[in-house]
Amino acid sequence: MDRNVLYALAAAALFGASTPFAKLLTGDISPVLLAGLLYLGSGLGLTIARLVRDGGFKPSGLPIGQWPWLLGAIFFGGVLGPVALMFGLVSTSGATASLLLNLEAVLTAVIAWVVFKENADQRIVLGMLAIVAGGVVLGGQSSSIVQSSILGPVLVSFACLCWAIDNNLTRKLAASDALFIASIKGVMSGTVNTVLAVAMGAALPNFAALSSTMCVGLFGYGISLVLFVLALRGLGTARTGAYFSTAPFIGAAVALLVFSETTSLAFWIAAALMGLGVWLHLTEHHAHEHLHERLEHEHEHRHDEHHQHSHESQWNGRDRHSHLHVHITMKHSHPHYPDIHHRHPH
Repeated sequence: MDRNVLYALAAAALFGASTPFAKLLTGDISPVLLAGLLYLGSGLGLTIARLVRDGGFKPSGLPIGQWPWLLGAIFFGGVLGPVALMFGLVSTSGATASLLLNLEAVLTAVIAWVVFKENADQRIVLGMLAIVAGGVVLGGQSSSIVQSSILGPVLVSFACLCWAIDNNLTRKLAASDALFIASIKGVMSGTVNTVLAVAMGAALPNFAALSSTMCVGLFGYGISLVLFVLALRGLGTARTGAYFSTAPFIGAAVALLVFSETTSLAFWIAAALMGLGVWLHLTEHHAHEHLHERLEHEHEHRHDEHHQHSHESQWNGRDRHSHLHVHITMKHSHPHYPDIHHRHPH
């Protein structure tokens, strides 16, 4: 299996499993504070990892023109999205919320297609329609699972919209250092929401709850985001979102098996529809003759048909490495995704 697909699926597994655990914490910690602590745990943990990796503090290397994209991603994905999800979880079961999160993939793809002109094959469109149908089924069962309140599913859906915007903005940063992107997003988002929560009167939890929350954030939001950015680099936004849409099934499985939550017939109908959508995504194939314009950028790579360049220093020619390099104009045909090398019109 392609390593980029594995990145996306691993990101989905970590994020999906974190949702039921976050649901457990909503009764003891205010939603805004919970969102802040989850991202703060993510940011602090990844910052330590980055310092260890680099042997101390080093500049990010992020071009000045990419900072607006990063700040936008932080606002939508790190501030608005988590707060909306935490408020939504107050009146939504963990299993239902986990499946509703599949809407993120749909909204991510729609924005990628409409705004950023990423191509959409028939299987991807059909898969998205199946996921939307599943979300409609879930949203209409408020009387049995969301305590007669539609507000919970609406807030979870709004969180999906925020993360969809975040995903498309992060696409612009996919060739940059994934660990830096995820760590700075966690620190900034976590600080904003934590300070806001304290200003609103929230009290910090005891050490056990604090450490548990930040640990969930490190894995479910931090490491998951690093893997997601790596997947964006190789798969493009819509496809990464499609693979990431397996996250709600993992979250639902955790909620059902570990926490013994109950479900309804509508839940299983929605699960079947969403499962069909994910299968259509995973079996999509895209190939045609395309033109590569001249491109200069930096990212980790191995020499292949897209990376044929010389090095000033001695190198064995096999290992993955990172440096500034130039892609010459090339026209060829092969199976591909809309990754950082294939953002051409169709």
